[in-house]
Amino acid sequence: MSFLDRFLIIAVVLLASVFPVELFPNTGPVPRGGDGQFSGKQGQVVVITVPDLKDAASVKGRFLGRTMPLFPNPAVGGTGYIGLLGIDLQDEPGAHELTIDAQSGEQTRHLSFQVLVVKEKFAVEHLKLPKDKVDLDEKAAARWKAEQEQVRKALAEESGMRLWQTGFIEPVHGKRTGIFGSVRIMNGQPRNPHNGEDIGAPMGTDVMASNDGVVRLVVDHIFSGRGIFVDHGLGLYSMYFHLSDVLVKEGDLIRAGQVIGKVGATGRATGPHLHWGMKVNGARVNPYTLLELPFPKNPAVDLPVVATPTGVAQPDVTPVAVGGDTR
Repeated sequence: MSFLDRFLIIAVVLLASVFPVELFPNTGPVPRGGDGQFSGKQGQVVVITVPDLKDAASVKGRFLGRTMPLFPNPAVGGTGYIGLLGIDLQDEPGAHELTIDAQSGEQTRHLSFQVLVVKEKFAVEHLKLPKDKVDLDEKAAARWKAEQEQVRKALAEESGMRLWQTGFIEPVHGKRTGIFGSVRIMNGQPRNPHNGEDIGAPMGTDVMASNDGVVRLVVDHIFSGRGIFVDHGLGLYSMYFHLSDVLVKEGDLIRAGQVIGKVGATGRATGPHLHWGMKVNGARVNPYTLLELPFPKNPAVDLPVVATPTGVAQPDVTPVAVGGDTR
């Protein structure tokens, strides 16, 4: 083999490693991030749009090991798809790849986007609680682990269709007393970050469903107390914890604005409040980011969000919430 032949082979190999698609358009994958870029902070929801795509039997994305279903974008007359990408509150900051596969018949279109995860600055909370609410004995620890497994299995059974059509609403109007993503130091011991928003409201205040869905799970857990998990379809779940009363049962179809429970202080809580959480395809996100999504206004927004409590009136104090579904 001549020097020139060896030189040409080496040049082709080097170029192929840098520009695989340009040299071999029918064999290589789409270059990383070649179809566009998105960005969002830890705990946010990013709207992913894919234009010029229609009549696909299935469109799904993969991001950091999580699946993201997409659905026809109503804003562009069915010629594109849209998906909600949840960025978990502990996703590693930096650039990550989002891959999307669109299946149409026997053909699959592969897309690659770059998603920049921006670090969020979360607050630090120092809380002093009774010892039995922080340190679990062997029996309580076993119960907690069983409860976590129950939730994991229930949330793995997502609805294959989108059950909501319009925007999300706030389930209770009140003062936020526990901030999403805050790192909690309980009795000097660091705990998992707070994966929801705590909304202070009087005992017995109505709690409304934040959107249409099906009740997937009703629980009474050691930390979160009486709670409801609502499946909104396509891997999107809302959670309502520390309720004094639950007004729905598993399997119920519910509508946005429907009263599903009452504010309480069950589980690990030191005052009446609602812990409102959201998971988007397994990512723990700030539920208030769902209110900012570009979907039509939900008619339930005009409903009164603070109802007259059914119980005895409580003094006007700011409840301190220390609940949630993590230790």
